[in-house]
Amino acid sequence: MSKLSRHKAILALLEEGPVLSQDELQRLLRKRGLDAGQATLSRDIRELGLAKTASGYSLPGREAAGEGDLPSVSRLVREFVTSVRAAQNLLVIKTSVGSAQPVAAALDGENWPEALGTIAGDDTILIVCADQRTARRLADRIEEMLE
Repeated sequence: MSKLSRHKAILALLEEGPVLSQDELQRLLRKRGLDAGQATLSRDIRELGLAKTASGYSLPGREAAGEGDLPSVSRLVREFVTSVRAAQNLLVIKTSVGSAQPVAAALDGENWPEALGTIAGDDTILIVCADQRTARRLADRIEEMLE
């Protein structure tokens, strides 16, 4: 498989719709008969100038134009969040696999005063709040979106 054919396939996949993670991109390429490792995909993403947004990878130059088209934070929470748990001044939010980073980016974009900082892994988001009361208030707000 040549780099050019892999790049063309990646761009074609992004034209078809959002790709949330490298794992998803790897699976979609495999369905097209193209095998690529994580290091190769990281290099391809960098070489193609793809941007990682709340809705997944986007084509070069389209991340700014598409900002208004991003799903709302409540939609992302409804679709991907599976649980919200408060632990003292921290919130631990579980998501479906590969969805934590876009959900965290959307939550960060809300600029809620209760959230001092957010860290996202693959399926878990940690939000640090100033105290237990503000953590509970933020947890309630996110849980309301789940209903």
